[in-house]
Amino acid sequence: MSWNTLMAMLAEETCNTLFMTIPSTLIAYLLGLPLGVLLVITRKDGIMPLPTLNRVLGIVVNLLRSVPFIILMVMLFPVTRAIMGRGTGTASVIVPLTISAFPYVARMVESSLLEVDSGVVEAAQSMGSSTLQIVRKVLIPEAMPSLVNGFAICITTILAYTAMAGTAGGDGLGKVAITYGLNKRQYDVMYAASIVLVLLVQLFQVGGTTLSHVIDHRRRK
Repeated sequence: MSWNTLMAMLAEETCNTLFMTIPSTLIAYLLGLPLGVLLVITRKDGIMPLPTLNRVLGIVVNLLRSVPFIILMVMLFPVTRAIMGRGTGTASVIVPLTISAFPYVARMVESSLLEVDSGVVEAAQSMGSSTLQIVRKVLIPEAMPSLVNGFAICITTILAYTAMAGTAGGDGLGKVAITYGLNKRQYDVMYAASIVLVLLVQLFQVGGTTLSHVIDHRRRK
């Protein structure tokens, strides 16, 4: 494979990888953020204790997190087909990516919110703040640096999952590395695709860490 052909392929498949990764991460956070908030506020010692609901949510999240992505992707073929009109393809992979990621996001959000100083929450309660006000004006703002860092970790995790998208007919750098690189014994193609994936992971991770430090008001004191 010529250098120009390889570069063109890597550029195209990088775009396909980002096409799968970014929407999946955003949708996963839209689902996982409120779920993570519920896991925190419905704890026994939470601001809206609902132990039964908390246990049910915890079981659902743990069950979804325990299913390997490749198996979940196959199990969700009927759901993907119903939503996207087809069970395979680059766009269709967004569905299993989202469903595999949002329980992970929920736990990360839960962990971030639990790091918030309980004294700040108690102060808001003593001033008569409602549950929604505490979530919107205390928990989420205080946990924002950790949430941003979690977002970066989530997007790098989904990037890793996209490497398996080729098994569901999806494109991306993973398909290049496996189909064109490993299977056809073009190891230079495999290494090049892997390097681009690593660079993307580093880009998102460094960007998330930097942004987390910038918005962390505690570091400015």
